[in-house]
Amino acid sequence: MSKGSEGPVPVLVMGLGAIGRSLVRAAMESAEVELVGAVDPRYDRRGLGELVGRPALKQQVHGSLRAALGNRRGVVVLQATHSRLPEVLGSIEEAVRAGCHVVSTCEELTFPWLRHPKEAERLDRAAADAGVVVLGMGVNPGFLMDRLVATVGQTVGRVTRVVVERHVDVRTRREGLIRRVGLGLSEDAFFEHLEADRIGLPGMVEAAALCGLGLGLDCDDFEEEHAPVIAQELLEGAPTVEAGQVAGMSQTVIASEDGVERVRLEVMMAAGIDAPGDLIQIEADTTVRLRIEGGLQGDLATAHMLVHAAPRVTAAEPGILTVLELPAGR
Repeated sequence: MSKGSEGPVPVLVMGLGAIGRSLVRAAMESAEVELVGAVDPRYDRRGLGELVGRPALKQQVHGSLRAALGNRRGVVVLQATHSRLPEVLGSIEEAVRAGCHVVSTCEELTFPWLRHPKEAERLDRAAADAGVVVLGMGVNPGFLMDRLVATVGQTVGRVTRVVVERHVDVRTRREGLIRRVGLGLSEDAFFEHLEADRIGLPGMVEAAALCGLGLGLDCDDFEEEHAPVIAQELLEGAPTVEAGQVAGMSQTVIASEDGVERVRLEVMMAAGIDAPGDLIQIEADTTVRLRIEGGLQGDLATAHMLVHAAPRVTAAEPGILTVLELPAGR
């Protein structure tokens, strides 16, 4: 797959939360794309430059995709709204009907056949019929625990097992992510929030499926566990966490083949992590260990990844694409 048409690719940002605003700024910095608008009903007719801290940007936010697009076709919609496929399906289908490619941060869209096979088949068919591409991607799932692992896995022979660990000091991240790991809750409240789907990182199982697929592992069973990290002493900072309160969360996904563990993905996001970083270990004829000191900054990395993907999806075969089919280079 090569890049698409010559010249900057027109992109439109859908959703102006923290990641959406980062997408706008990343698009402004890129010579490969042209920012043609933004959609978010919450900010209809507000100045986009004011919202993202770029006063020179004079565009207004639109409340609907139709208003933002006008008569344009062939635009790449960079969507940053929800994590669950049913919540974004309608807006993606609207974009597809309007002749737009879609690159989305929706975690379940990275490998939609896992949880939503009927919806995935319908969306794939609609995108193919419209001649456009739909892609879900981000740092995780979409890069660190799957695409990057698959790339490193090309340097070895048959892979028997892979372990990926991510340790993040959550107090350096956005407020929404802090809430997703339960910072400051009691242990009982943590499990109540977990039951209500207010705790946990969506897309970890999708990452495990993509990781196995990219390494040639035929995983047929997936198990996911969440556990609170309890503060043993007062953790000062913003926010402060009292001893006995939840300081964060650990989340583990194990993918197995015929009862044998093949993929283990572990994330710990908590206040006061001593040595944040990302670790990949691929066990094969030669074991490979890769560590990213400090770890990737997820939100900023996600924004740049989506912007870099925009020109590439315009050159891809129509339908749903996974990150394993996306070129590694820029």
